Amino acid sequence: MEMHFFFSDKVVLLFDFWSVHSPAGMALSVLVVLLLAVLYESIKFGKAKLLHQALVSMPISTSQQLIEETDQDSSSSESSPVSGTCLRWFLCHFGQSLVHVAQVVLGYFVMLAVMSYNTWIFLGVVLGSAVGYYVAYPLLSMD
Repeated sequence: MEMHFFFSDKVVLLFDFWSVHSPAGMALSVLVVLLLAVLYESIKFGKAKLLHQALVSMPISTSQQLIEETDQDSSSSESSPVSGTCLRWFLCHFGQSLVHVAQVVLGYFVMLAVMSYNTWIFLGVVLGSAVGYYVAYPLLSMD
């Protein structure tokens, strides 16, 4: 395996079955890696948007609200608002965790593709990151 960047249409990416041996295969592989980089950037901005929405929807101080609701509603234990707030927080946190795991896995795949040291793949990742940022950034400011 080469330990420096090289231009070639022959490379093995990520898995043994993703073996490229032709210019058409390389073009398709660059397109796939480009789309993975765009998806990575989109997930990154989606995660930021999700976090912002979660912070806006949650009370200013969840712990303070839980204490106040517990003091006010100590008699009714079946359908207390505390359990609703806790459930909403748990579901929000669980969703953010899943999005984070998807972002990390995708990021490692893109990094490993770059570590093939193929210049075409590297340029696909760079271009995909640029396109993903360009497309996803305006979506961050939309409400």
